Amino acid sequence: METREQRALLAVALMAAFADGAKADAEREEITRIATQLGVQSAGLNVNALIQDVLQREITLQQAVAELTRPEQRLLAYELAVCVCDADGAKSAAETRFLQALRAELKLGSADTSFEAQADALARVTDEPGAAVDAALPPAAAAGAPVTRAVDDAALDRTILNQALLCGALELLPQSWAGVAIIPLQVKMVYAIGQAHGVQLDQGHVKEFIATVGVGLTSQFIEQFGRKLLGGLLGTVAGGLGRGAGSAATGMAMSFASTYALGQLAKRYYAGGRQMEPALLKHTYQSLLGDARRLQQDVLPQIAERARTLDASRLIDLVRKPLA
Repeated sequence: METREQRALLAVALMAAFADGAKADAEREEITRIATQLGVQSAGLNVNALIQDVLQREITLQQAVAELTRPEQRLLAYELAVCVCDADGAKSAAETRFLQALRAELKLGSADTSFEAQADALARVTDEPGAAVDAALPPAAAAGAPVTRAVDDAALDRTILNQALLCGALELLPQSWAGVAIIPLQVKMVYAIGQAHGVQLDQGHVKEFIATVGVGLTSQFIEQFGRKLLGGLLGTVAGGLGRGAGSAATGMAMSFASTYALGQLAKRYYAGGRQMEPALLKHTYQSLLGDARRLQQDVLPQIAERARTLDASRLIDLVRKPLA
């Protein structure tokens, strides 16, 4: 893929990320930080300049789309935009309007956008994590009442490891939108850990907790996409990945480590009565992230094996099933 095509795809993704004017400043800053970080990985793409062009509207949607001449690139651009808009939950009215304009500019028909139903379904799970975990919890916890039995730390550790392995494996699926499932899985995991400690949660609290530690929902997907785009992992067929072993291992390790560290942090946070201040949460997460990165070296074969058994057509069922 040529640099101008990479630039166009990243521009569309950034436009989608900033389409919702209601997005919190912290999340916008995180998106900018991630995109800037991605620029360091690129020899020929000035990501800093692109960010400014998008924010200042120096590059239009029409100009970005004009660089995508092949049908598979245009479909990929739309897939990525849908995933970015769905990353933090169901699409807002502004995001819906942006996608309508993009679809028209790309000249896509309904047959080209069948994947969108899957992505939207995953976004709804992100908005309602309780429905996906109540079946795995004691009746009192499912009802939002305090849990009277002792928390099984060993069981929670197994759950966190299993979710981290699964999120790492999702990075290896060929579908470009499969990474959207990582976010609802993380939201569901945090929700379940809080409920296991007798804490009544809603999706707003869970998202705020995740964002506080620096794992923004939209920015996380931008980072996944950017690693694949700039690392040469996006193939010539929309949704297909031509993977180099080293780059693939980096991607799945990142998702494994962030999910594992997030789960361990949630366990400490809710067990301690939610007493950590934001600065301590961030510091503890970074420490746990280092531990998780060391652990991932031992579990890379398990991640690869998990990926071989995943069926992308059943991702929504996978996200909704009780935690194990």
